[in-house]
Amino acid sequence: MPSLGAITFLVHDYDEAIRFFVEALGFDLVEDSPQGGDKRWVTVAPHGSRGTCLLLARAVTDEQRAHVGKQGGGRVFLFLHTEDFAADRARMLAHGVRFREEPRHEPYGTVVVFEDLYGNAWDLIQPRDAAPAVH
Repeated sequence: MPSLGAITFLVHDYDEAIRFFVEALGFDLVEDSPQGGDKRWVTVAPHGSRGTCLLLARAVTDEQRAHVGKQGGGRVFLFLHTEDFAADRARMLAHGVRFREEPRHEPYGTVVVFEDLYGNAWDLIQPRDAAPAVH
């Protein structure tokens, strides 16, 4: 059965994107391999994830550069699930991540919209059925 391996995520610079995802969002750097010239195969994924990863693809054409930060067409683009909403939100705030709203409680869980380093909108969600973290 097929599975989704990676989602292309356009970036201006590999290293700034790696820093954002690893430091601000707590992702793991899965791979960073040279592909010749200044092209690299860079993948990141939420810590401990075994599923889909983001392929950080440096925008090189005018058309690609025009889409950096607009990958969701103005809507929430990706949905980041967490088991510890408060801790993840606090880490993100400490790294300057911009939140568009205050957290809210919905029937499906606790959620807040935030922006990545390029302005794409994401949801940080702790699903209602996720066990709260024990500290």
